[in-house]
Amino acid sequence: MSDRITGFLGGSPIAVAVRLIVLSVVVGLILSWLSWNPHDVVRWAVHFFDWLWVSLFGSVQRAGYYFLLGAAIVVPVFLISRILKMGRSRY
Repeated sequence: MSDRITGFLGGSPIAVAVRLIVLSVVVGLILSWLSWNPHDVVRWAVHFFDWLWVSLFGSVQRAGYYFLLGAAIVVPVFLISRILKMGRSRY
């Protein structure tokens, strides 16, 4: 169990905690120097993902259009690659 935790964290839990604390203090100092607060960061992130969603999928119709446009290329390429791979495995 300990090996799994160490592998997941990328080091011993105490060393990772110390690195995270130091990094948090450094990032906090930089954000404070920029006069940002946690509310500003969260508001920016929400605004960014809202803008990204509207830009990519402004409507269900546009999302369907993107799906069909991509599928017109992806599905034939996939089928051709599978057919060619199937032909190679016989020899």
